Amino acid sequence: MKLTVIGTGYVGLVSGTCFAEMGNKVHCVDVDTQKIERLKEGIIPIYEPGLEAMVKRNVENNSLHFTTDLAAQLPHTDVAFIAVGTPMGEDGAADLQYVLQVAKSIGTHMSKPLIVVDKSTVPVGTADKVREAITAAQKERGVQIDFSVVSNPEFLKEGDAIADFMKPDRVVIGADHPEAFEVMRKLYIPFFRSSMDRLITMDVRSAEMTKYVANAMLATKISFMNEVANICELVGADVNKVRIGIGSDSRIGYSFIYPGSGYGGSCFPKDVKALRKTAAEQGYDARLIGAVEAVNESQKMVIARKVVDRFGSDLSGKTFAVWGLAFKPETDDMREAPAIYIIKDLVARGAKVQAFDPKAMEEAKHFYLKDVAGVSYVDNKYKALHGAAALILLTEWKTFRAPDFEAIKEELELPIVFDGRNQYNDIEMQKRGFEYYQIGKK
Repeated sequence: MKLTVIGTGYVGLVSGTCFAEMGNKVHCVDVDTQKIERLKEGIIPIYEPGLEAMVKRNVENNSLHFTTDLAAQLPHTDVAFIAVGTPMGEDGAADLQYVLQVAKSIGTHMSKPLIVVDKSTVPVGTADKVREAITAAQKERGVQIDFSVVSNPEFLKEGDAIADFMKPDRVVIGADHPEAFEVMRKLYIPFFRSSMDRLITMDVRSAEMTKYVANAMLATKISFMNEVANICELVGADVNKVRIGIGSDSRIGYSFIYPGSGYGGSCFPKDVKALRKTAAEQGYDARLIGAVEAVNESQKMVIARKVVDRFGSDLSGKTFAVWGLAFKPETDDMREAPAIYIIKDLVARGAKVQAFDPKAMEEAKHFYLKDVAGVSYVDNKYKALHGAAALILLTEWKTFRAPDFEAIKEELELPIVFDGRNQYNDIEMQKRGFEYYQIGKK
């Protein structure tokens, strides 16, 4: 099938590459000329395990192409995916300006019947707006060409996106015409080797809603467990044991009930706010979703509060080692990462920070922490410890799971660890001679 994917951000690049891997002819389009030239050279703008090799392989076998010329591609396209960003506006709503700009361009340049797919995360009713924008652009040209607008939300986990796309646990298709369902079914058949039961079809608005609700549900589990962790500390319970006790219930399960420093990234914060905004626009106060947000914002500062409780509010003259900057492992994404808030708070109190992250340090240097004085970056996790008053672990990268604890003690001024992801066993840490602070236990 001949596909055009508009937008080479996280969703667009992963989607286009995976479709090409299954034998489709894919053109990825972006208005950023420099980005397209770098992609042609095999330079990937994001870190995602397995993506670089897959891009290079499909470029070499002529299945995957990068271009800035949408007009040249649409006459040869069966399905056009809109995969541009939908950043959060000041009021919490998703900003659809880029989606609608693409829709207008499609209406301006299409010359044959086309299926237009919203792959971006968009609020309910966006398909209607896309349809209106395409129709208006066609009227300006004095033409009327048939097209369908489909909602096909993505459910990719950063750090595991290739596996999620190539072996999906479900694919949601929202459409209003049988012909569109059939084309989308044929496109996704190669991804389901055993059964098509995981391809779920529904109306467009339900598909748009499904994406937001899925992320809001996962965010709710995280915030709920962090709330439980805070209560456990107050009453003298151990949240690690509580998690095991409730996770064994098949109705609950172990996924997303790990206590920690709060959720971040590109999806949960933005989508939870957008869903709450959608409800407010209908006159409904989504109190539970609002509480999820509030708990998460507070949770990001739990580790900082523990540091202050231990060392005092004035941290002048103290240096802290930080392991982990990304909001989760296997990505360089720092959007809404707890590390941003914790580091800024420590520095504001007079501390210096020595940070190490396997992938996210460039993002921190040049964007998220670029204006924060007192932060230095090192190329080795043990170098970050040298002369530090304590270690603060904020991202559960594999390289942090089984470190040399004796080396940690030798490098630190004091054998103190603040663990924002509950990576280690508290009893073992005490036996090793550490002061060990974690989430959800005194």
